[in-house]
Amino acid sequence: MTTERECDQLLVERVQGGDRQAFDLLVAKYQRRLMRLVSRLVHDPAEAEDVVQETFIKAYRALRHFRGDSAFYTWLYRIGINTAKNFLVTQGRRAPTSTEADAERAEAFDDADSLRDINTPESMLASKQIAYTVNAAMEALPLELRTAIVLREIEGLSYEEISEVMACPIGTVRSRIFRAREVIAEKLRPLLDFPVDKRR
Repeated sequence: MTTERECDQLLVERVQGGDRQAFDLLVAKYQRRLMRLVSRLVHDPAEAEDVVQETFIKAYRALRHFRGDSAFYTWLYRIGINTAKNFLVTQGRRAPTSTEADAERAEAFDDADSLRDINTPESMLASKQIAYTVNAAMEALPLELRTAIVLREIEGLSYEEISEVMACPIGTVRSRIFRAREVIAEKLRPLLDFPVDKRR
């Protein structure tokens, strides 16, 4: 059995050898995932689509330099995030910078597991209010925090992969995710502390 990374690498090698259809397969495989990521950063759907398209164009042009040191999707996500950031800057929508939380506190953050449960599709469907609150809290986060939490909780990337995608140390990734979870948990606290149903 070949892994996803090995399959991607074979397709990349085919593209590098001049097979354009192999790139179409990579686009088909990652278009929806990349759109999901980019639309968390660029809110207008049409603009997000443009950013995704530009990301694939940049990836195609740069693919001859891709050596497979990282997984193809982490490389692609990095291009997507940088393209989204550049787009926001050119539109005059500078992403607010974040203050870094202490990495040790990030590791010891206890509410992380309950937050992960809140982000499962089943529990989000169970409570529209919680889903709305989580989404609103995520949208309000500074770009670095939002990117880190989306890559971790929605895309399921490891800390190491996020570190590659965001081109920053793992300690920074941990503190960004900690900070994002802390903000979201704070917004959710009133909802979660509330008794489920007091009506008789």
